[in-house]
Amino acid sequence: MPLLLKEGHQVTGVSRTPEGAERVRRQGASAVQADAFDREGLRRVMAATAPDAVIHQLTALSDADGETTDRLRREGTRNLVDAARSAGVERFVAQSIAWAYVPGETPAEESEPLDLGAPGPRGGMVDGARVLEETVAEMKSGVSLRYGILYGPGTWYAPGGAVAAALAGDPDARLLAHLEADRSVTSFVHVADAARAAVAALGWPSGPVNIVDDEPAEGREWLPVLADALGVPAPEARTGRQRGARGASNGRARARGWEPEHTTWRQGFATQDV
Repeated sequence: MPLLLKEGHQVTGVSRTPEGAERVRRQGASAVQADAFDREGLRRVMAATAPDAVIHQLTALSDADGETTDRLRREGTRNLVDAARSAGVERFVAQSIAWAYVPGETPAEESEPLDLGAPGPRGGMVDGARVLEETVAEMKSGVSLRYGILYGPGTWYAPGGAVAAALAGDPDARLLAHLEADRSVTSFVHVADAARAAVAALGWPSGPVNIVDDEPAEGREWLPVLADALGVPAPEARTGRQRGARGASNGRARARGWEPEHTTWRQGFATQDV
């Protein structure tokens, strides 16, 4: 919101609660109270605000609620797109994920398929991303931002967050973050760079775009650096690799003018509290 307001946009933020709406107002934007699962309520809000564009960043990840996040990707996106189209909105930007590609040995590019045949929980997560992106593609201009793992203030990876608790041995926190110092490759993106991409995407062509930093890395490499920055023990190194853990390429985003200010997690982990 601060970036949009700085560029001169009129911004209306949506929250389910009065407290959330008040947080939006404190940042200088207008606010409305609505629920992404309330189709008719969303239609009324969209008609009343008459936006030129919608930016969809809804998840339930702050509560580590994967089930609701998947429902938001499926039902919430459907409701938002339908409400936007009914109000004549043509431009739509949505948050997707960069770790849903088919397995491979190199960082994934957007032309590669999603891992739709994956078993178990991964299969459900990937299919949720597929539904979100296919729904967004119904818009005249629809961009799906395939974010890497978000770190920085307010995320699981920030000091005092769920990952720090998990690495410190909190048994409850281990339910929030699956951390293995193995050969699984991860791509990260700082939340500030993710926000900048969302604003830039208002002017991008339709389709998916990976939003990740310049250095995909194995867990054996980045987890000790993160643990040191958080002041907690690093997990023991392992040799396995999780399905589809290959990282992603940011070549398309860079070609469109976006460059991460936090080019690598190496420096970003140490400064993510600012």
